[in-house]
Amino acid sequence: MILAAGRGERLRPFTDIAPKPLVEVGGETLLGRHLARLARAGFRHAVINISHLGEQIVQRFSGRAPQGMRIVWSREAEPLETAGGIAQARELLGDEPFLLVNADIWCDFDFSKLKNFQLEKRLSHLVLVPNPLWHPKGDFSLERGVVGNAPSPRYTYAGISVLSLRLVAGVAAGSKARLAPLWRAAAERGEVGGELYEEYWNDVGTPERLSGLAARLEKKP
Repeated sequence: MILAAGRGERLRPFTDIAPKPLVEVGGETLLGRHLARLARAGFRHAVINISHLGEQIVQRFSGRAPQGMRIVWSREAEPLETAGGIAQARELLGDEPFLLVNADIWCDFDFSKLKNFQLEKRLSHLVLVPNPLWHPKGDFSLERGVVGNAPSPRYTYAGISVLSLRLVAGVAAGSKARLAPLWRAAAERGEVGGELYEEYWNDVGTPERLSGLAARLEKKP
């Protein structure tokens, strides 16, 4: 599942006329790059939630999914936040754990590593990154593959995870709910695993970060 329903307030005025997943950098949209990389990693079914100006996304990608990939849309009348969006798409996701990706991130993480990931008794597996300048306090601790809420060392959630729908079992379809509190509660119970990704990663949430990413890509050979 790719989360693509947010309003992207910090990227205004671009997001007044187009949804953030359609931001173009390096000659491709953020969402298009994800879909292409997921397809190369062997994924064949993508659920994408949409809300703010979401029909622009449908028009852009309907009939243009990477070869071998099927896209299913989960529409939200208004953005339902992360957990709410997942709960709304529950019937489209099936019963098995699934890969969850934020549409507004840029990195070269190898999605194939998580294609057949086994959660075993855990509810989720998070990919974390070293804290960027704009998020110095991080989100979670990580020790020996177990995600927790310890005060240090802390890392930032990368917008990539494997998730069991059991994590959002208490969230009703159509209701607004965030994932972070559910993850923190599950982490207290030892039910969240994780790994650290230390290569380049960018949460394209502001014009400054977008410009920085574009400049970096221009310099790459």
